[in-house]
Amino acid sequence: MQLHFDNSFAGMPDRFFTRQPPTPVKKPALIKANNQLAQRLGIDPVWLESGEGVMVISGNHVPEGADPIATVYAGHQFGNWNPQLGDGRAVLLGEIIGSDGGRYDIQLKGAGQTPYSRMGDGRSPLGPVLREYIVSEAMAALGIPTTRALAAVTTGEDVYREESLPGGVLTRVAKSHVRIGTLQFFAAQNDIEGLRILIEHIIARHYPEVAESPNPVLTVFESIIQKQASLVAKWQMVGFIHGVMNTDNVLLSGETIDYGPCAFMDTYDPAMVFSSIDQNGRYAYRNQPGIAHWNLACLGQALIPLLNDSRDIATELAKGALDKFPECFLDEYMAGLRSKLGLTTASTEDEALAKDFLSLLTKNQCDFTLAFRRISELADENMESSVSPLFEFPEGFAPWLDRWRARCFAEEISSAERHARMHRTNPSLIPRNHLIEQAIKDAYNGDFGLFHRLNDRLSSPFDEMSGDEAMARPPSSDQIVHQTFCGT
Repeated sequence: MQLHFDNSFAGMPDRFFTRQPPTPVKKPALIKANNQLAQRLGIDPVWLESGEGVMVISGNHVPEGADPIATVYAGHQFGNWNPQLGDGRAVLLGEIIGSDGGRYDIQLKGAGQTPYSRMGDGRSPLGPVLREYIVSEAMAALGIPTTRALAAVTTGEDVYREESLPGGVLTRVAKSHVRIGTLQFFAAQNDIEGLRILIEHIIARHYPEVAESPNPVLTVFESIIQKQASLVAKWQMVGFIHGVMNTDNVLLSGETIDYGPCAFMDTYDPAMVFSSIDQNGRYAYRNQPGIAHWNLACLGQALIPLLNDSRDIATELAKGALDKFPECFLDEYMAGLRSKLGLTTASTEDEALAKDFLSLLTKNQCDFTLAFRRISELADENMESSVSPLFEFPEGFAPWLDRWRARCFAEEISSAERHARMHRTNPSLIPRNHLIEQAIKDAYNGDFGLFHRLNDRLSSPFDEMSGDEAMARPPSSDQIVHQTFCGT
């Protein structure tokens, strides 16, 4: 099969990247191919699973039309400035136009050393490959903008971290891989021409509607702010904790990227942190909105030279745009909570109602996902419950439930319709951390069964099926995952 590449970023000036082929691996073997995504990209699933396809997605063969590159960027990592980062273990094969007309990057993650590896081996252990595959595809099924996983392979080679581990390569798909840190790199070098080329690329690729605005750079900045507010609000709605919200992990396309030390909350705790490298809780669940605002301020600073010839005016324009983020986020956040609570109209009492519910979840150490799923069932108490055997509200929730029912009754919508809407909003299943860890452990022992079962079932997270109890149930005390790791 011929992949029809149409590489725009590789046509940029050489200082944006290094041409870098992937490093072949010893003995590639397919773990899983995402056939549905392949079809969307115009790739034959049969070819993808064939020997020739596996050679491409493992990095052992560069297909005709590809132009492999490793891109350069900078970034603030846990608030500390690093003037040069870059793709240290990823190679962008090229871009293809999907059957839906969209442009998509095809990137191999774990493809070997690049000039940006910083003494690293450029490889990935199998565990992070499996984690990213499971979580990114689950996020897509939950309706959250994200990079996607096209395929995962084993390499037949070991990777050395604290111990020797089997290696893997993930084929990642994104609308683009341009980050806040990409703009920061050129701004830090005072490369105004590079900044302008890059922002023009972003506008043409992701925000063509702003091209005719009086100040396209300001308008695209405002659009990126809105997208980030919406994205982080969606994370909060499912209890997702990113773990490494560095500026080099914020895509200007508005997609979630980098599923290294990420995790989903079981018990609701706003202070929850999982990442082993986040020692001070900078990227805790409750801090994600504020960190998004901080990251966008870094973007605004990088854009100053393009916003106006006068630095003072440009600074005021950037500040004015940034000042809109809290309201944008709160609007998206409250819209999400109203939907999760089954409310179809807005009322002044909604914010207090939602906050009181979350406070009760914290006080009673309730499971975040099951609590919202149970309240979805209570919206129509004539419906048979499937959640109550796994979770039931303690007695202390009774006054709040009375308030919630009174608020629901004030709307002109049937209980059955409210129940149906809430079931489309509150997932039955999320990628539980203990199950992901077990799938990784099994895979290191050569058993990919749980990995495949998780992927299959999490593709329909809002549906209920018989036999879901094991995937829906929170971890027992000895199964709780306290830390997650990035794998670099």
